[in-house]
Amino acid sequence: MKPILICLLAAGTAVVPPAQAAPGGSAERVRAAGAAAIKEPRREDYRGAIQSYAYTEGAIYRLVAAPGHVTAIALEPGEALLAVAAGDTARWTVGDTVSGAGEQQRIHIMIKPLAPSLATNLIITTDRRVYHLALTSTAATAMAAIRWTYPGDALLAIKRAASAMREQTVGRLGVDPTAFNFGYRISGDRARWRPLRAFDDGRQTFIEFPPSLAQGEAPPLFVTGDSGSPELVNYRVSGRYYVVDRIFDRAQLRHGTKRQTVIHIVRAGDAR
Repeated sequence: MKPILICLLAAGTAVVPPAQAAPGGSAERVRAAGAAAIKEPRREDYRGAIQSYAYTEGAIYRLVAAPGHVTAIALEPGEALLAVAAGDTARWTVGDTVSGAGEQQRIHIMIKPLAPSLATNLIITTDRRVYHLALTSTAATAMAAIRWTYPGDALLAIKRAASAMREQTVGRLGVDPTAFNFGYRISGDRARWRPLRAFDDGRQTFIEFPPSLAQGEAPPLFVTGDSGSPELVNYRVSGRYYVVDRIFDRAQLRHGTKRQTVIHIVRAGDAR
């Protein structure tokens, strides 16, 4: 276990001189905020012997250690360690090691207390985030390891993928996204193929369907003509889209014979 950069705070040194200590009300608020931020280990969040915390900025994560045992803190694969700051470096040993290689290389911070009944804090800074931990030691009970999941990063990845898919769709359809008018209402029966939305670019109308459209027969499109009667209209299919080479005010999608499923598409106005 090699040594790493540690910011030292001498044990027993007062951070704020007694004469300048915060008023009782402020100190109580600080204590309450800190207590509320602590995330404790939960049985349902264990994966084998590893406690998995969901990362939230500003949270404080509990780590329980014991003398004679090493507890590992696993960072995200590819995450670069910048520094570690421990509140009590006299009675806690802190080091690091690496597992894996390439994109899967992972840094592990190793924690070991020298005595039971100790408490301090640990701050880990990386190229991606800051981790705050509350360290406590017992006589014999120690966590084997902790790691994190990153729900915020997963959501961002989903949004980026959706944005990339939209850009690919725009490129495939060959239209200018700034010219889209989304002022359409979709109503009628419920169906697996019910459109997600409709929009136009001033020349063509696009009807977007869910992926389930590919699992069944595509419904024909009828546009309400000048006579007020639905008329079958020509369109082409591009992926999950119907592309109609005109603008319409009202249209219907129909499927079935004896009992038809009908979806209405109405152009409500200009919503760019």
